[in-house]
Amino acid sequence: MKLYQMVARDAARRKRRLLYATIGVAIGTMTVIGILTVAMAARARIYNQLEKYGPNLSITPAINNVNMTLGDLSLGTSSVGDNYIDESKVPRIREIADSEIRATLGIQTEGALATVAPQLFINTKVKDVSVMVVGIDPEEEQKIKTWWQIGEGEYITGPDQAVVGSEVADLLGLKVGDFIPLNNRTVVVSGVLGGTGANDDYQIFTSLSTVQQAFDKEGLISTIDIRALCNACPVENIAGSINKDISGVRAVAIKQVASTEMGMLERINNFMLALAGITLAIALFAVVNTMLASVHERIKDIGIMRAVGASRNQIIKVFIYEAIILGIVGGVIGYFAGNALALLIGPIIFEGATVGFVPAYLPIAIALATFIAVVATIYPAFRATRIRVADSFRSV
Repeated sequence: MKLYQMVARDAARRKRRLLYATIGVAIGTMTVIGILTVAMAARARIYNQLEKYGPNLSITPAINNVNMTLGDLSLGTSSVGDNYIDESKVPRIREIADSEIRATLGIQTEGALATVAPQLFINTKVKDVSVMVVGIDPEEEQKIKTWWQIGEGEYITGPDQAVVGSEVADLLGLKVGDFIPLNNRTVVVSGVLGGTGANDDYQIFTSLSTVQQAFDKEGLISTIDIRALCNACPVENIAGSINKDISGVRAVAIKQVASTEMGMLERINNFMLALAGITLAIALFAVVNTMLASVHERIKDIGIMRAVGASRNQIIKVFIYEAIILGIVGGVIGYFAGNALALLIGPIIFEGATVGFVPAYLPIAIALATFIAVVATIYPAFRATRIRVADSFRSV
């Protein structure tokens, strides 16, 4: 009889004991797979939030407040510096951002890697109501403000078109097709933004060139928003290089709430993985106990194998083959149970996270379960090789 046939026969004869060992392995694997699946879903949710937060770099004019004094008498403060940024600096800012990203991530391909969105803010009156008009690069602005939704009409496609915030539209009674006078220019409302819950609801957006020409601000912008389109992009390095190389501007790397969430996620993951490690250790000891009991039950069979010339390696192989079967079955069960666990607890732990099956974790589950089963079987297997023929006859 071949070894694998012997293993199959013994497994069929001791179904209940092997079932207990399989359950132990499956529980340990289930915990790990469940945690990994939940962590992946939570990380995806936070990355999506990062994209929705808009720019991660903001560039403003380098204006300093200087304290004015006369002897010991304070005369207040005075602002020193220009209130606008020269538009000619935008290409250099884009070049610095892209070069820093390429250097950090080792990217060799050409093309823009960062979104650079200049803005010009002008406070004016429309229908005798004071409103903020924002000149933008429509294409770049849309890339940064991914949360924008056009509630009515369409987005800006031409220089004399505008989209208005939902609150401005209600306040001024604006709708698609209406004309808005902007000093010496007139723009038509092409769309109305859906509610954002931010300042965008109270602003009118049109092309940068239109606002510059209408208010005699050619070549000037108020701020520049930059979105480095990767989660590992070196925003601090970009800000430092811009501040060092370009005069008259101040670049600030924006620290988003999502960065804090990501740190919390890592700490929670570490804690949960520690619990999973404890569960795996318990599962390992459960398998060790099961295998030791199996050795005790099979003293007679092992003695007969030794009597007919079976080597120590062959006896060890019998237990290893059994452990591999146990690990494969336990891994498959643990994978599906872990996904079920993730679907149950994922939305509870991380509200809004979308949990789904991760096929790539199936081989990990099988490999992990098999490793646990084999490691747990090593000691009982060596214990079995020390059984003598005489001991097996005394057990009869």
